[in-house]
Amino acid sequence: PYFGDAEPTTADELVPVGIASDRGYLTVGLHIDSEDWTEPGVRTIIDTTLAQLPRGNVILMHDGGGDRTQTIAALGPLIDSLRARGDTLVLVSELMGVSRAEAMPALAARSALARAVELASFGSVGVLEWVLYWVFLLALVIGAARLCFITVLAIVHRLRRHQHGHDAEWYRPSVSVIVPAYNEERVIVATVRSLLGQAYGGELEVVVVDDGSPDGTYEAAMAEFGTHPRVAIHRKPNGGKASALNYGLERARGEIVICLDADTVFTPDTVAELVAPLADPTVGAVAGNAKVGNRVNIVTRWQAIEYVTSQNLDRRAFSLLDCITVVPGAVGAWRRELVERIGGFSDDTLAEDQDLTLAIRREGYSIAYADAAVGYTEAPDTVRALAKQRFRWSFGTLQCAWKHRDVLFHRRAGSLGFVALPNVWIFQLLFPVISPVADLMFLWSLVSVWMVKQQHGATYALTTLDQVLLFYALFLLVDWLAAMVAFLMEPDEDKSLTWLVFLQRFVYRQVMYWVVVRSFLAAVRGHVVGWGKLERKATVEVPA
Repeated sequence: PYFGDAEPTTADELVPVGIASDRGYLTVGLHIDSEDWTEPGVRTIIDTTLAQLPRGNVILMHDGGGDRTQTIAALGPLIDSLRARGDTLVLVSELMGVSRAEAMPALAARSALARAVELASFGSVGVLEWVLYWVFLLALVIGAARLCFITVLAIVHRLRRHQHGHDAEWYRPSVSVIVPAYNEERVIVATVRSLLGQAYGGELEVVVVDDGSPDGTYEAAMAEFGTHPRVAIHRKPNGGKASALNYGLERARGEIVICLDADTVFTPDTVAELVAPLADPTVGAVAGNAKVGNRVNIVTRWQAIEYVTSQNLDRRAFSLLDCITVVPGAVGAWRRELVERIGGFSDDTLAEDQDLTLAIRREGYSIAYADAAVGYTEAPDTVRALAKQRFRWSFGTLQCAWKHRDVLFHRRAGSLGFVALPNVWIFQLLFPVISPVADLMFLWSLVSVWMVKQQHGATYALTTLDQVLLFYALFLLVDWLAAMVAFLMEPDEDKSLTWLVFLQRFVYRQVMYWVVVRSFLAAVRGHVVGWGKLERKATVEVPA
């Protein structure tokens, strides 16, 4: 039982022997290995065995683990050779001088069921550990490979952006900025002020659409901008964000439409940066660089990391592949004529911005990314509010992926069908569902190591724990490297935030996993999911 070595020396060999000995079992070792498992030929098996006879009296041969034809063929001549030498073949019990009944007592009838249950339970645990191991390893390998691929593309995008920029200073079309608002009394004034302070050389109007807010959103906007020549303020019955955007679209005069959430504040150059890529007639929409503007606690700081890494790093890379799937509602620009031709913003998903982005890509237009078009948005500052927002995002993404499933791997869809949508299904939906398995493996390993340590001492436990911790450390390192690369591409970002990635794994990510699982469960059950309005606290601050 020691892979041909009669003297167990390692923890893997000694611990099982100790357990068995404590329970009254005897362990039989060996010194003669026929090496039949290597299939060296019948003659070689016989010669190898006979040459080792002076070493002992127990011979190892195999009845499984591959093709045993040579073993069977060698068995008869080997037995004849041993008997010719005067050796006798006996059971181990006879060699020990005890009866077979003593050496191998029959299993009591009442123990048969317990044995079956134990075999089933231990077998299930073994299969579970095997599955956890390979799922964890697969997630690590695929995640690392994707990280390397995305990082290279993002760096290329960054270099091109700095080398060439957007040579479109001549392109200054009329722009309408639509601000859908519901219960935004505390933030609407700051948002509109940031729009009126834009350094844009062309015509720019601001269209505020109050979607039936029961608070003082409309009154606050009217009191501050009611007579402003570049601000139009409208009020309509509540109908949801998509209806408010379409209402504003119908009343907008600009050739380009920019949409932003009412809790978002633009930096002075954002509109100009958003418009510039649209000088290319093949570009249908532009995604801006959304950042968290209220970094007031660890929850919002974790989101700041996510916005820089998971969102903007991906957009840089996917911009080169022409497969951006979301123009964020916080900061994005659209060709008005194209949006109207498609039918405006759809209300049959909770991710109207992603739905419209995919619809534009299906029309053959590209989606550009403008990293200098920065919008600072107010992120949820509690775990409960965060889970509420991300459930809506996740459910909306699932709706969009299902709605546009007909172009998945469609030969005419190009990068939309072969890169963009597969990325959504695999890395935004399926991976978050199976990612908890990695955490379960980590926890299960710690529990298993603790149990072994309690029974058999610390030496073996520490060896296994070292392996588990090393494996998980690699997983965390991948996360941290991704964050560091992304932050290096954002010169104005605080690099010290990246160290929160290690804590993020144990709290924040679990929230993200849970909302994706909830989204799938809600979809399976056919539940109707509402918008889920978040409370605004007017805590956005734009860095100097």
